[in-house]
Amino acid sequence: MPLYKTITVNEQTSLAIWKVEESEDDLWKGIELTTHCQNRFNGMKSELHRRAFLSIRHLLAKYGYEDVDLVYDEKGKPHLKDGNFISITHSHNFTGIIISTAEEVGIDIEMQRDKILRIANKFTQFEEYRTLANTAAVIRKLTIVWGAKESLYKIYGHKGLSFLHHINVKDFMFDNNKTTAQIIFEGKSSMYGIRFLEFENFTCVYATRDNE
Repeated sequence: MPLYKTITVNEQTSLAIWKVEESEDDLWKGIELTTHCQNRFNGMKSELHRRAFLSIRHLLAKYGYEDVDLVYDEKGKPHLKDGNFISITHSHNFTGIIISTAEEVGIDIEMQRDKILRIANKFTQFEEYRTLANTAAVIRKLTIVWGAKESLYKIYGHKGLSFLHHINVKDFMFDNNKTTAQIIFEGKSSMYGIRFLEFENFTCVYATRDNE
């Protein structure tokens, strides 16, 4: 079972990352899906997506949950029936979940790709990153910023929330592995802690309420 990494964020919050290497048949072992999730699974044309979907159920099992414990609201946001908070992500052959007993949380995994240079002006002030040493560093930083905003969107989830205009990520040093972010939307302001890690040309970013 390629459980790739686990991180204890604090006493109430933990995350786990899976590297999807098994066959679809192997990933089915020990897994039972609800009718809703089985229908979702049946509609997936990509084998990689199906394997990712099943691997997330193995991550749930690590925390004592089954597929039946996971429900989705009308916006597609996942919830746990026991009231704990969860966020889910997948990118290519990596999947991840973050679970908290205390607060809303968000997680995002992204592959570091040149494509992000073309869409950067849609989610951040790209000029801020032109001072970095090389293109690879720009891609790394933009991927972290995008992941932070994706994580925050998963927490906040309000229609009309703009990555560019409503979510501000404070600049950071790579070695710090963390920063903060602010959402200003409809006259309300909220602060969040952002942490990130990089592995195998991927970036994982996760967000929690900033209680420091």
